[in-house]
Amino acid sequence: MQKRIAVVVVTLAFLVAGTIARTQSSDPWIGTWKVNLEKSTYSPGPKPTVAATVKIEPSAGGVKTTIDGATPEGQPTHQESAGSFDGKDNPVKGALAPNTTNALKRIDARTFEVMAKVDGKPALTTRVAVSADGKTMTATQTGENAQGQSLKNVIVLDKQ
Repeated sequence: MQKRIAVVVVTLAFLVAGTIARTQSSDPWIGTWKVNLEKSTYSPGPKPTVAATVKIEPSAGGVKTTIDGATPEGQPTHQESAGSFDGKDNPVKGALAPNTTNALKRIDARTFEVMAKVDGKPALTTRVAVSADGKTMTATQTGENAQGQSLKNVIVLDKQ
């Protein structure tokens, strides 16, 4: 009897995990994306010289994001974060500013928003939208840079 219960519990666990994975992987932003520097704008700048690669994977009710790129000066960067679409702050490993967190919020089936905070204070809002054909993702960033200047970046990414 205990063996049968264990089989049922294991089977249910696989079904639940499979359902979660299918639900999350149907999100259009899941996958690997590369910044299209020609189509992207950075204000006040400067524009990066190396196109970043962004990998978004399903993770426990949300996403894990890995960004490999470079500073405008060409220094390599590597950032990782994971979180659910619940608006709660999650640490960002490898962020240029210490004590950076991201909070995720789903807007609709093709759009989500990321609120980046430094030391608990809002610094940058990024609205991410995937095109209807799923081939292009646009991240519109507004906020302030480290020098306190107002910024607006429109970063266009192509699905790899």
